[in-house]
Amino acid sequence: MHLEVFSLCDAATTDTGKLNILGAFDTIWCSKIPAVHPQCSIALRIRFDAIEKGEHKISVNFVDADGKHILPPTNGIIKINFQNDQRSGSSHLIFNIQGLKLEKYAEYSIDLAIDGRSEASLPLFVKQQINRVQIKRVSLLNVETILKNLENVDLILS
Repeated sequence: MHLEVFSLCDAATTDTGKLNILGAFDTIWCSKIPAVHPQCSIALRIRFDAIEKGEHKISVNFVDADGKHILPPTNGIIKINFQNDQRSGSSHLIFNIQGLKLEKYAEYSIDLAIDGRSEASLPLFVKQQINRVQIKRVSLLNVETILKNLENVDLILS
């Protein structure tokens, strides 16, 4: 088994054997907490070798830094079957998330287990967005400080 794609993204679809991913990300900027992210998806593409045909248990957990679930655990079974002349086959999984509520600025984790074994983990960073008014005020204060300091300096040009 080989995990080819594991991504948090704005949207994902699958069509005729293709996995389509739009807007992969690992950070959400928000001005206040709690925040609600309206829509996102977790997209996976897993490749299995011929000897791995059959059923496999998949588990996806979305947790905060303390290990507390922010979404109910997702557990399922996928059945892998492909033609005997192929040495491997792939499976696409998409988990669509609506109204993701984020309670604090922190690092969250999306954990993937296959057949009870941890296979991968994705971080999601939720950070505070500084609004533009605050940035302008800081910039103006810095300019004023620089100008005051320049008044006390004699410039010698040569």
